[in-house]
Amino acid sequence: MNCKHIFIVTAVSMTLTGCGLYNKYEQKTEAPADAFGILSDGNGNYSPPSQGGAGGESSIAQMSWREFFTDPLLQQLIEQVLASNTDLNSARIAVEKSEASLKAARLAYLPSLAFAPQGTLASFDGSAPAKTYNLQLQASWDIDVFGSITNKKRAAKAVLLQAQLAEESTRANLISTTAQQYYRLQMLDRQLEILTMTDSLWAASLEMQKAMWENGKAYSTAVNQLESSWLSVKTQLADIRRSIRSTENAICKLLGITPQPISRNKWGSAALHHPDAKGDTGQRMFDTQFLKIGVPASMLERRPDIRLANAAMEEAFYNTQTARASFFPGITLSGTLGWTNNSGAGIVNPGKLLWNAVGQLTQPIFQRGSIKANYKIKQLTEEDLQKKYVQTVIEAGNQVNETLADCQTAREKHQYYHRQVEVLNEAYVGTHELMDNGKASYLEVLTAQESLLSAQINEVSNMYNGARAVIALYVALGGGTK
Repeated sequence: MNCKHIFIVTAVSMTLTGCGLYNKYEQKTEAPADAFGILSDGNGNYSPPSQGGAGGESSIAQMSWREFFTDPLLQQLIEQVLASNTDLNSARIAVEKSEASLKAARLAYLPSLAFAPQGTLASFDGSAPAKTYNLQLQASWDIDVFGSITNKKRAAKAVLLQAQLAEESTRANLISTTAQQYYRLQMLDRQLEILTMTDSLWAASLEMQKAMWENGKAYSTAVNQLESSWLSVKTQLADIRRSIRSTENAICKLLGITPQPISRNKWGSAALHHPDAKGDTGQRMFDTQFLKIGVPASMLERRPDIRLANAAMEEAFYNTQTARASFFPGITLSGTLGWTNNSGAGIVNPGKLLWNAVGQLTQPIFQRGSIKANYKIKQLTEEDLQKKYVQTVIEAGNQVNETLADCQTAREKHQYYHRQVEVLNEAYVGTHELMDNGKASYLEVLTAQESLLSAQINEVSNMYNGARAVIALYVALGGGTK
């Protein structure tokens, strides 16, 4: 290729670069500025969620999961899940596959080489066979004048980014699921403790009531009513034990092990980490003023699904560029270098050095509409992913809004449940004293006991709902990916 040809190719390349075949992807799709929306305070008043932190820049999502979850046994459990979970292992393998594809895309700039030795025996009309051989090294080099290789490499890089973000998303979801199941076990343990105490208390009361009935000091209806309530507690105990086993089995599935007991601390021994919060466990878990969510722009930078949607748009952009480059000619340089005894005109011995070089330009003229259709499909795919990106941001903001509302509701209900347990406990003690003085029946005491039991169970369930909401908010803001 002489200087004139080199100048022409360079000029064409610069012209095509100006036309955009080599342009890099830039994120231009605008997402809603108010992704978090507004939040109700429960009294009909609505306002944007409190963003907390100086200038609204800090967020609980910036905390590592080891900082956020302070329970040592939970930390150990999460580490075991991350080390052995099958889904996360598959995500890691997907990243390695994408890395291999990207490496291959980068090597596409280099020529391909192949060693192709060949030997032939030929005989005509019974004559002695002629022996020929050809020891040659073949080379082929695609010249990336029109950006096809470059855009494929960039698309492969975007695919790798998607695989990495998918791994981050899987990790965050596993951390969230493990933590929620762990706190569910603690809740069930606490409910089991309450029901076991109630079972012992009512069993003793039933025996006493039976003795009173046998001595004519109580009615059989009171005995039947107490026994019915006691049997109801027994069924609840059976349900709680079954739920504990089911939850432990769910955690074992995450660990990739056979069903077995899961070690855990008692409920309330280690609250979720809100260093600015003071007071009881409920405040530390549910109070939204201590849950710094940051600004929506920060969420866009941390959430794997939003970043993955952006990486998908990037891949689609380069796929469109590659499809566009298909309209332009392909330039290939190829050649062979070898040692042969076949000169073409006859056989020589010993063999001689042989080489040839070929330059080929292929300009598509008519491909039955396949190139144009493929380009249109890539454009439509790019447009579709742009709309999906906006929808992903909207759904992410909705998720943050929902989890904040759940946190707020749990905090509000916590104070009511807590007070209700106190009031009903006082009512039970007072009713029992009235019965001892002959001013109340045992059925009234039983009613007070049942109300207290229900309030205690509801209080524990609400505390778990609050903890689950805080964990969901942490992940919704992009936490748990590292």
